[in-house]
Amino acid sequence: MVQPFYLGRYAITQAQWRVVAGYGKVDRDLDPDPSRFKGDHLPVERVSWDEATEFCQRLSIATGKDYRLPSEAQWEYACRAGTTTAFSYGETIAPDLVNYDGDYTYGDGVKGEYRGRTTEVGILPANSWGLHDMHGNVWEWCEDDWHSDYKGAPVDGSAWVESDRKSSNRLLRGGSWYDTPEDCRSSVRDDGARDDRSDFLGFRVSCVLPRILLSSLGP
Repeated sequence: MVQPFYLGRYAITQAQWRVVAGYGKVDRDLDPDPSRFKGDHLPVERVSWDEATEFCQRLSIATGKDYRLPSEAQWEYACRAGTTTAFSYGETIAPDLVNYDGDYTYGDGVKGEYRGRTTEVGILPANSWGLHDMHGNVWEWCEDDWHSDYKGAPVDGSAWVESDRKSSNRLLRGGSWYDTPEDCRSSVRDDGARDDRSDFLGFRVSCVLPRILLSSLGP
């Protein structure tokens, strides 16, 4: 069972990235302007898993809250928003709902616009829990190490990490502007090396609820 958590409504934007990149270094430097597609309200891209983790560490120190990349279980739980269909919007999608390669279709879907780049966060419809771009726009880093299946995965929704993480790939979810609709389904998983950077790789952050608040939400 996934424990209570907060998740960003949007992927981290370039404006947000730039602010946090100006905070004190923890483990590594951050380029304040790494993205190919420029715009304050566009998702930051061309950031590695290591850099996304550095962002979370700096933000946590600055705010006194525990920010981190979401676990894979948290990410899918939030993406589905209570649905069991291929997408949180139903059995198919269209480019007026999701930013993907509209030259391709899924199921009974129809072809549409292929934008060929990222779109500003929040301009396409949210899922029923108010989260935008959980399908498409940019692939999103998760905290987990890559595993080809779920055998042995944690049952509490926490990230599945190895004791030695130096050589393991990291989890990616959600699909991107570059991908077909099939690759943007709620269940699709991918992986990348922790230092991978691409114009279709971004992230959003989760925040763990304080224990005192968790106890107040109990029965």
